[in-house]
Amino acid sequence: MKGRLAARRRAGCFGGEWGRRRRAALRQKLDRGMTTAEYAMGTLAACAFAAVLFKVVTSGAVSSALSSVIGKALHVQV
Repeated sequence: MKGRLAARRRAGCFGGEWGRRRRAALRQKLDRGMTTAEYAMGTLAACAFAAVLFKVVTSGAVSSALSSVIGKALHVQV
């Protein structure tokens, strides 16, 4: 494969306007699936962070601390 590509380069098959458009099309074709993979990884990371945050907030110590803060805020005498 590399030999054929090198031979085409030497022959000028990838030169000029046509070559530039062809290289751009090949680059675009190679990058086509990257955005989907990046979105999938971002979604997975967000779900993992949400699960950890849920476990922390629903733990006994944090839950009682939040309840006391909310209770104090609701029973403030103005």
